[in-house]
Amino acid sequence: MYKNRRQLIHKTTMEAIHYDSIIIGAGPAGLTAGIYLSRAKAKTLILDSGIAGGQMILTHEIANYPGIESISGYELSNNMRVQARKFGCDMLSGISIAQIDFESEVKSLKLSNGKSFTADSIILATGGRSRMIGAPGETNFKGRGISYCATCDGDFFQDKEIAVIGGGNTALEEAVALTKYASKVTLIHQFDHFQGFKHAEEEARANEKIHIQLNSRVVSFNGNDKLKSITVENLLTHELTDIELDGVFIFIGYEANTDFLQGRCIRLNERQEIVTDDKLQTNVQGVFAAGDALAKRFRQITTAVSDGTIAALNALEHINQRKQKAAEAKAS
Repeated sequence: MYKNRRQLIHKTTMEAIHYDSIIIGAGPAGLTAGIYLSRAKAKTLILDSGIAGGQMILTHEIANYPGIESISGYELSNNMRVQARKFGCDMLSGISIAQIDFESEVKSLKLSNGKSFTADSIILATGGRSRMIGAPGETNFKGRGISYCATCDGDFFQDKEIAVIGGGNTALEEAVALTKYASKVTLIHQFDHFQGFKHAEEEARANEKIHIQLNSRVVSFNGNDKLKSITVENLLTHELTDIELDGVFIFIGYEANTDFLQGRCIRLNERQEIVTDDKLQTNVQGVFAAGDALAKRFRQITTAVSDGTIAALNALEHINQRKQKAAEAKAS
């Protein structure tokens, strides 16, 4: 095991380093997998295109993680990162993958900076991202008034006025769910009709706290330290209106971070999510997946942690089987 990152980087400039497992993605799923594998003495490397934490670090306050009353996403991700490193897990951030070979028995990948790695197993924990509107101010107010998760952040808007943006089932259902907290929910959709199920639309229309605004789109998010208002354009009249509110929930779709896997050997569904079996193994032996990149319904930090645990334990079994086979072959 390399004692520090500098020694690891120096070594990778000369030859490929072999690991028992390489985890791609350092969100809660990837970090959990790293904790389990490294604690089991498996030589483990976590690679991430950004910084450790994934979408979790964008959450200002997490209040539904079991056993922790309240914690910031940054602090929780940092705790996981420190724990993984404590058990000996290597990590590299800010990387870009140039080449992969997952079909061979020994997996290999090469980074854009020329460093190469091989592994007996791979865990894909690349996570995902909520689709953004792209209006000015959206990036600035993420976690400071703009949320993409009603379950995570709904109770922070008790007796507040909020808006929900979207017109599918998720937007309709979450708008209704958010009325448990908010005093008023303005449901904004760019078309003249909703795309969700009829019963979901009827429930939203029947809720007296929900005010529907169709043929409209948000053109900017406004405020200083926190979101204070949104500017909405009526797409029929092109009239601009400022709406003062305390928060906005955006539900216009979800995207898995699997762009680098498209056209490769890993099976993806029509939404470009990774398809796995009940062991969280992909269609390629020795390649597992965990977290928000999976084809699944619920996406929470706790479900990502669960996925990371399951993928790690099954990857460990795969690693041990390979080592046992190698030992038997050597003995014979």
